[in-house]
Amino acid sequence: MTDWNSMLRDQLTSHWNGQLRPRLEGLTDEEYFWEPVTDCWNVRPRGTGTAQMQAGTGAVTIDFAFPEPEPVPFTTISWRLGHVIVGVLAVRNASHFGRTPTDYESFEYATTAAEALEQLDAELATWLSGVESLGDEGLAKPCGPAEGPYAERSMAELVLHIHRELIHHLSEVSLLRDLYLHANGSLR
Repeated sequence: MTDWNSMLRDQLTSHWNGQLRPRLEGLTDEEYFWEPVTDCWNVRPRGTGTAQMQAGTGAVTIDFAFPEPEPVPFTTISWRLGHVIVGVLAVRNASHFGRTPTDYESFEYATTAAEALEQLDAELATWLSGVESLGDEGLAKPCGPAEGPYAERSMAELVLHIHRELIHHLSEVSLLRDLYLHANGSLR
């Protein structure tokens, strides 16, 4: 008998442990906030945002707009990590696995790279524990109203989607780290 739950978790954890998380080690605050082009969306000190909207409850806010402008502004490592931590993981952890409710507006974004990585690690651990708790039977159930027009889709489909999002966005962060290294001539 195939253990689909374990296989779905392994899809992410093998990539996370073997590639993604090691590539985040040593992330500096300078890299975290670095803007490789003008007019980036970033995580900024409260009151200094340049986008149509700023969200967050702490000392920093994340830039965004609704609807998104065309073209969508380039996003920094801090913005991409904020998106992954909140929009990909924390909101789903709250909707499906008992985490305190949160969203882009109510979240307290990290003021340092180290804090962002701690948030990422915590949200990922909650996600993986939640997915494990579903067992195979829970993976077959609909994900419900929290997923809006996708409410009737299975939890397995949601898990696959979240894992694709994590791999996609964290690979972008890795690429931005490479660009930072080459643009600034510094070695990690």
